[in-house]
Parts: sequence; structure tokens; C-alpha cells
Amino acid sequence: MKIGIIGAGFIGGTLTRRLATLGHEVRVANSRAPETLAELAQETGATAVWAADAAEDADLVIVSIPQKNTPDLAPGILDGRKVGAPVIETNNYYPQQRDGKIDAIENGTPESVWVSEQLGAPVYKVFNGIYWKHLLNKGVPAGTEGRIALPIAGDDVDGKKIVSELVEQLGFDPVDGGTLAESWRQQPGTPVYGKDFGVDDTITALADASPERTAEWRA
Repeated sequence: MKIGIIGAGFIGGTLTRRLATLGHEVRVANSRAPETLAELAQETGATAVWAADAAEDADLVIVSIPQKNTPDLAPGILDGRKVGAPVIETNNYYPQQRDGKIDAIENGTPESVWVSEQLGAPVYKVFNGIYWKHLLNKGVPAGTEGRIALPIAGDDVDGKKIVSELVEQLGFDPVDGGTLAESWRQQPGTPVYGKDFGVDDTITALADASPERTAEWRA
């Protein structure tokens, strides 16, 4: 696939490395000039581009930036992707640690619903709860004992299938995390967040989640 990645931090950079290794055509951008990603591009074979160009003709787009920076993305930044191309967002809201207060999220809007509203496009929430080093190194073939499961929240069945196939390629078991409105089940502070559970424990953890934000994850 042609994959555009907006954000080259721990998760975005790791996905650039992994997806390029799998043979996908990756275009990666950060908030600065493409030249600042020259080392990552040379290492991976990905093409460094301006953020405005990352989604151009993409079969899939990944947005992996600090939550507070989402509104700063240019309007229509995803418009160049192919019709029906899924948009993955990996972001987390860290009000005390990084992002400051975002009123809509504090008032109960699920983080990924807020991101979708800012982007003006449907999104799928995945990769937000796995440690980046585990994303880099712990993908294993299907059926391997101890394989990590990753929940995927999103509304469109066809798009979720594409995202699930990508998770599978990366060496993890995809688990249906419900609709985007239910994506709070995998936000920071929930039972599944930051855990390397298998399929059964992931399903249980999602079911046990509460929409009430814990004190650590409130502004």
C-alpha cells in the first residue's frame, strides 16, 4: 500500500520503520521541513515530505502527533488520500503531562471522536496503547504463544478490515474495539491501556472499562 504518516515521533517513526520493512511505500512528515527527516528516510527507504503532501494518493493515512497539536494541522490535510482510504490516529490526551486542558474531552467527548472532528474525517483508533519498543520488536507470526492483541475502534466495517489486516501484518492480533464512540474503552487509564494482553484478556479489559476519566488523566 501507499501509506502516509503524519508525525515521526516514537509511534510514527516506529510505524515508518516497520511498514517500510514490510514493503509498503511510506511517505512520512513531521511539523518541520522534510530535510529534518533525512536520517529516518535514509534508514528506512521512506520518502520524507511536507505534512501537506503526506496523504497524497495514499491507500491509508496515519496521524501520530501530540493531541494538542491536532487543531494546528492544515484544513483538508487528508483530502488527497484515495477515496475510502482509512485514517488511523494513534494519539492520546495527556492533560497534566503535555497537552493542557481540552474542554470537549474533559466534558466527555472520546479522544478519537474529538480528533476526528478536528481532522474532518472518520478515523480508526489503534496503536495508542502499546509501548513503542514493543511495537518495534514484539510483532510475531499468527498463532505464536503470547502474541499481543491491539484493539481497533472505528465505524466503517470495510475500513476496519483494512486496518485489521495491517495490524496482522505487523505481527499483532487485531481485536474489534467497537465504534469510534466506544473508543474511550482504550484511552489512557483504562484496563487495556499500556498492557500487552492477548485476545481474550483484551476483550475482557475493553468490557471492564469505564468512561469516567481517572484523576491522573484529567486536567
